[in-house]
Amino acid sequence: PPASTLTIPFPTARLASTAERALAVDAELSPLVRRSFSLGGIHGGGDDETVLKVEYAATTNRMLRVAVNGFFESLGVVLGVMEELDVDVVGLPGKESVAGAQGVAPIAEGERAV
Repeated sequence: PPASTLTIPFPTARLASTAERALAVDAELSPLVRRSFSLGGIHGGGDDETVLKVEYAATTNRMLRVAVNGFFESLGVVLGVMEELDVDVVGLPGKESVAGAQGVAPIAEGERAV
């Protein structure tokens, strides 16, 4: 069956854990999609808990695409809230650039995210 693993790096383990807890509360809408969360390094290192891993499995490619798209919408909301409300995030450089990533737009100085 179609499957995908998403790895999302965060500046700190606390933020990765917070994102995991915020995103895990919403169950998948379709019983044809399975999703699991874990924290760990990008290359399998279990001690680096700054990376959120999300594993998806679905019965069809279309179901996988729809589920992953929905996840990225929710992730965008969580990241926006973190950026606005979490003092640890303000001004910290990320592990990877998100420049050019679909759905990610920079917020100009003085502008508020909605």
